[in-house]
Amino acid sequence: MRLDDLDERIVRVLAEDARRSYADIGAEVGLSAPAVKRRVDRLRDSGAIIGFTVQVDPTALGWSTEALVEVYCRGKTSPEDIHDALARFPEVASASTVTGEADAVVQVFAADVRHFERVLEKIAGLEFVDRTKSVLVLSPLLRRYAAPAQ
Repeated sequence: MRLDDLDERIVRVLAEDARRSYADIGAEVGLSAPAVKRRVDRLRDSGAIIGFTVQVDPTALGWSTEALVEVYCRGKTSPEDIHDALARFPEVASASTVTGEADAVVQVFAADVRHFERVLEKIAGLEFVDRTKSVLVLSPLLRRYAAPAQ
């Protein structure tokens, strides 16, 4: 589904704060509350909006160490196998297959460097993992969860 300008504006508002009321969103985008609800329902039905969730600052959970881990797999490992293995780790915030030499890039949050090291050892010990390469994040500079305003 291709989003029109109003849909994009509604999605952007929801991405900033999904708890805003339809009336509040409507006031910002120039629609009535019922019109916003109809559009949000249509966006959900079409799969353009796949859910609503809370974004938790990992430091609130005591996880102040962030790392990006490149995973290099043996043989032909399916994305599903990588997903299933990494989904078991609560420290894994995201994982994506990528182009280039690595097969996947994994975002990990941990309490400290020792905790990260234990998680890294578990990831490296997965049966399909040949090797890993990781970097610790010093300062996240920009995080976007929705399309930027045009």
